[in-house]
Amino acid sequence: MGIIGWIIIGGLAGWVASKIMNTDAQQGIILNIVVGIIGALIGGWLLGVLGFDTDGSGVIVSFITALIGACILLFGVKAVTRRA
Repeated sequence: MGIIGWIIIGGLAGWVASKIMNTDAQQGIILNIVVGIIGALIGGWLLGVLGFDTDGSGVIVSFITALIGACILLFGVKAVTRRA
């Protein structure tokens, strides 16, 4: 998958995660893409630690991995910013 595909999947995953975590009002499209891409890295690392192999598993698994990671990222950001 090329860079455009990763940006699209990252943007969609970031947007869906922001809807799930109720942070969509504070985020724009660029931040959704960034959250989705960072979420994909977090989700891929986490699934790798848990023993799941996601290499070459397709677009749906990539999207779900990015969505899980993005939700974890947004949860962490919300937890830190509430206390600050």
